[in-house]
Amino acid sequence: MPNFAANLTMLFTEYPFLERFERAARAGFRAVEYMFPYQEDVDAIDRALREHKLTQVLFNLPAGDWAAGDRGIAVDPGRRDEFRLGVREAVELARKFECRRLNCLVGKRRDDIPPEEQWACLVDNVRFAAAALDRAAITLLVEPVNTYDIPGFFLSSSTRAVQLLEDAAAPNARLQYDVYHMQRMEGNLVDTMRRLRDRIGHVQIADPPARHEPGTGEINFPFVLRELDALGYEGYVGLEYRPSGRTEESFGWIEAMGFRRRR
Repeated sequence: MPNFAANLTMLFTEYPFLERFERAARAGFRAVEYMFPYQEDVDAIDRALREHKLTQVLFNLPAGDWAAGDRGIAVDPGRRDEFRLGVREAVELARKFECRRLNCLVGKRRDDIPPEEQWACLVDNVRFAAAALDRAAITLLVEPVNTYDIPGFFLSSSTRAVQLLEDAAAPNARLQYDVYHMQRMEGNLVDTMRRLRDRIGHVQIADPPARHEPGTGEINFPFVLRELDALGYEGYVGLEYRPSGRTEESFGWIEAMGFRRRR
């Protein structure tokens, strides 16, 4: 049975961020994730997690200036120091929230820098991040993202992500397999999950093409999620979708497909 986590960046956006923790708990979830805590009241987040007995599953390393178009900085040789300061900040917050997974959005390619130089920088940064996280018993995730939603994203296939993991050779680094992104880029979801089962450290879901809840698009989620169970995956499945209506009304698919909101 999948262990679902509510993504508070995508879900419950009808409410201010700090209210979303209570809304998730009321909706029956016991685990949450979101993109970034860095501009939020981190003490208030910590209180909300404890008050509502929620597990903080995941958040992202700092990804640069999101409003200005950054989608990660790990591939940029000119921003190594910024990346490494961000890793230290993320580890400190992960310890505070008792969070055991941090995701690295690697960023968009730089057309003015040779691809091999960007790749070398990325491998070096992933090694650095993994070592820093390992000292805190935290898993580092790397996530391939589709280039329709984020044109120019540097890491856009499961094959390339696995190559990154192999080149970095960090024992605590894993693949964040986002079903939505990978359906858009390469399809063949179940076969890929079977082949990469030992590499997968976290799963996220949404239904393309509109990135709404399962059952609104092209993926056979009962089959995909049951296969994930059959593979022995015991991690979390993050609900990183944009509800097609009010958030609370978007969860009917869970029971309709034979699942539960929490184990």
